[in-house]
Amino acid sequence: MRIITFGVFDLFHFGHLNLFKNIKKKCGGGDLTVFVQESSAILKYKPDAQVLYSTEERVEIIKSLRIVDEVQVYTDVDAAVKEYDFDIFAKGPDQNSIGVQNAVKWCIENNKKIIEIPRTANISSSYLKKIIDDIK
Repeated sequence: MRIITFGVFDLFHFGHLNLFKNIKKKCGGGDLTVFVQESSAILKYKPDAQVLYSTEERVEIIKSLRIVDEVQVYTDVDAAVKEYDFDIFAKGPDQNSIGVQNAVKWCIENNKKIIEIPRTANISSSYLKKIIDDIK
């Protein structure tokens, strides 16, 4: 069974690790491929985003995790789901962009299972960036 999930993973934190663990647990194992968004694509959709790590650095961080079986880079989630062979698409409840909506629609039309993994409470990259800004 091949599972995919998508994200920026710029300021890696415990919530990201929990995401990967919960995906594997909910799917009963399987091979987990994590798609890391290309920096230029992040800025295309969020021009004011402050990306701390390059695409390559973020990929290296995710690759270093034993729980992750493979890492891919993507620009658009709706294009990536069409190009990669998988069984399950795992997403967070807050992943509702047009691209994700189109990816979910494609998954339904192509008999791919979709699971939603809840966020880890009280932690997010946005929250951590705000704390860092407050300290400055």
